[in-house]
Amino acid sequence: QVHLAESGGGLVQPGGSLRLSCVASGSVFLTNAMSWYRQAPGKRRELVATRTTSGRTNYADAVKGRFTISRDRAKNTVYLQMNSLKPEDTAIYYCKMSVTILDTLRRGEFWGQGTQVTVSS
Repeated sequence: QVHLAESGGGLVQPGGSLRLSCVASGSVFLTNAMSWYRQAPGKRRELVATRTTSGRTNYADAVKGRFTISRDRAKNTVYLQMNSLKPEDTAIYYCKMSVTILDTLRRGEFWGQGTQVTVSS
């Protein structure tokens, strides 16, 4: 099957930067649309950024101008560069990928396990 593994989370001071990575492994033929979500304590999971297969990107209003989603197709990896971080960005960040599965050539959506980002002085 397909497994997504995130990394790059941690503790950072307000105004700092982090780069999250999410790698797809296993029966991956192609990676398609990719997204990052986040969930803060006591809140619903929300969409942060999306990159379509054609390269179009969309961002939540709260992160526009500060976060950038990008991909390395050869490495089956999606990144989230987060700059000018604020305490309200504190959350668990999850990646989601649409993957064309190797054996069946069917598409499935897969989630990572999440990585904690804490912005605090």
